[in-house]
Amino acid sequence: MCRFTVRIQDFYRSCPMLDSAICFSLVLTLVYMAIQVFYWYGWRRLPAWQIPAGFVPHTVISVIIPARNEASQIEACLNTVLANHYPKHLMEILVVDDHSSDNTGELVLRIAARQEINIRLLRLADVDASRAGKKDAIETAVAQAGGALIITTDADCQVPADWLLLLVSAFEQVGPKAICGPVLVRPRHRMLQYFEALDVAGMMGITGAGIHWKWQRLGNGAHLAYPKAVFEAVGGFAGNEEKASGDDLFLLQKIARHWPDGVFFVKNAAAVTTAAQPDATSFIRQRLRWGTKNKALPEAPVKAILATVFLFCCSILLNASLAFYYPVLGGVLLCQLIVKAGFDYLLLREMCIFFNRREWLSWFWPSFVLHILYIAGVGVASLFVRKYHWKGRRVE
Repeated sequence: MCRFTVRIQDFYRSCPMLDSAICFSLVLTLVYMAIQVFYWYGWRRLPAWQIPAGFVPHTVISVIIPARNEASQIEACLNTVLANHYPKHLMEILVVDDHSSDNTGELVLRIAARQEINIRLLRLADVDASRAGKKDAIETAVAQAGGALIITTDADCQVPADWLLLLVSAFEQVGPKAICGPVLVRPRHRMLQYFEALDVAGMMGITGAGIHWKWQRLGNGAHLAYPKAVFEAVGGFAGNEEKASGDDLFLLQKIARHWPDGVFFVKNAAAVTTAAQPDATSFIRQRLRWGTKNKALPEAPVKAILATVFLFCCSILLNASLAFYYPVLGGVLLCQLIVKAGFDYLLLREMCIFFNRREWLSWFWPSFVLHILYIAGVGVASLFVRKYHWKGRRVE
């Protein structure tokens, strides 16, 4: 064992690439720091959006909710949408049952029967049995929607009472071609769920800042709006049908190619909330689903930043594994950890304060460690995994 250790040490001492690797690690560290400052400052510069005093909406809207096996969530979702302060005669709700094997559809019909608002259940199996998946569900609903503005959320989400007024006021006052809004996770008492909550909160800062700087367009289909005419003008999801995921990012970036200044972010503490993943397996499957679309994203800045963060986290793990044999890497590793912890905390603290979730910061340190492992592990896995299980389906 001692001879083996000596040989490893001799190898790294004589390795001509080691100096280059150290320089590369430090460059990644500086770039990562610049990225986090870029997002933190961009979020702070992004103006908050409030519903104008005395605002009276005039836009007819269609709220679209794709649902597959969401019997445990769909009632809470619909109840929060129905509790919104929006004129009943200006809205309809279309729930699209994506071949559910539970009683999701029956629950929707039961709620619709006792409401004044027009709630329609569309079953993909009845409309076109060959169609399946979230994109097909949304396209089917858009085709039948009577509203000028399409608003989407997910069946496992709950929305704030002013959700519709916030989106419509932005639409009528600013006139964007697409509107994104914040989404937060509802954690319970598990460390992984608080990690997920912090991670998604950070994503909201990244999303808002990127849109503010007009440098990247990210968004979440759980809090998204766009005129029906815009959806039709860009061809909906045409060109990205082969990807099960990406009903939000691909569409937003397609809209941005046609209207570079057309994407707007509603910065308001009234966020849509979604349930945290129940266990590690579900979480990993969700993130693999997100990761498999990264290479296909059209915006180069998004891919460049994703690659930088991935390489940075991989370099931290590599330097940690080699620091025992080559002490200089210990100094590099310490520098990387200080930068990552400091600037991650800077952004996350900003987000937690804005969304009144300060208590989440008590989970920062375990989440900090998990984030490094998660970015490196899921990043590597997403390079090789092309098919995965999602809601009982094997998809790509």
